[in-house]
Amino acid sequence: MRNSNIAIIGAPLDLGQDRRGVDMGPSAMRVAGLNKRVAALGYLVEDLGNVPAEQAESAPQGPIRAKYLPQIAASCLRLAELVESALNNGKAPVILGGDHSVAVGTVAGVASFYRRKSEKIGLLWIDAHADMNTPESSPSGNVHGMPLACCIGLGPPQLVTIRGFSPKVNASSVALVGVRDVDELERLNVRGSGMAVFTMRDIDERGLRAVMQDALRVVSEGTAGFHLSLDMDYLDPREAPGVGTPVRGGGTYREAHLAMEMICDSEGMRSMDVVEVNPVLDDANRTADLAVGLITSALGKRIL
Repeated sequence: MRNSNIAIIGAPLDLGQDRRGVDMGPSAMRVAGLNKRVAALGYLVEDLGNVPAEQAESAPQGPIRAKYLPQIAASCLRLAELVESALNNGKAPVILGGDHSVAVGTVAGVASFYRRKSEKIGLLWIDAHADMNTPESSPSGNVHGMPLACCIGLGPPQLVTIRGFSPKVNASSVALVGVRDVDELERLNVRGSGMAVFTMRDIDERGLRAVMQDALRVVSEGTAGFHLSLDMDYLDPREAPGVGTPVRGGGTYREAHLAMEMICDSEGMRSMDVVEVNPVLDDANRTADLAVGLITSALGKRIL
């Protein structure tokens, strides 16, 4: 990243999905040595702690089509403000999820910072799922399946209009990589969005290097840089067992590191979030340790 100062922000939100435990993801990544491993790369690291988030036991579920929507919106607004403040202070934000609904807040904060400079950002979304549902298309009503749609202006107004503008990112500057599990009605949202989509079939046929080259071109052209949103379920469950919605046939250990290394080489990443680490479902913190390794690869760690 351009900034030599890194601001680590935890977002322990688990209201966007049904499997409990993902709220412990930020702690699991810290336990895996995130701060020290990032500092070893030469960055100045400041840990800003966690954004407050309500617990399911103390919050009403609310509308069945978008469960816990008011609570998620409140946490995302707090996160957006903290992310924008970090950027204002010359720090590059690294956000630790939590479920993927936290990305609504992260992207809102980053986009708001660059909007005040009359600049636009790109969005690189690496995920097994499209996250392009809306309350009308979602079969579950879980908001963690909606954040990418919210970032491009589709979905509940409480999320779409955080920081007072929409869309946060133009769909033409979005690249979705690694997708392999898409809901039936969600397909229509993806196909009509105008974003670049690279499925696991594209990776199988063309190789990850070619796919990442195209994706990085999409998110970099005409932008001030891009935000990376990495869902750990992009990886195959054999590599990352501690995720809430595992899907077979995902990326390998080396493919994931190659993607991060290419992101670093592009010099275009301005912020990142890593989400859906669930230590309750993990094996001896393997998934959190891998998440930290991928963060360090994105920030410049090399074999030689």
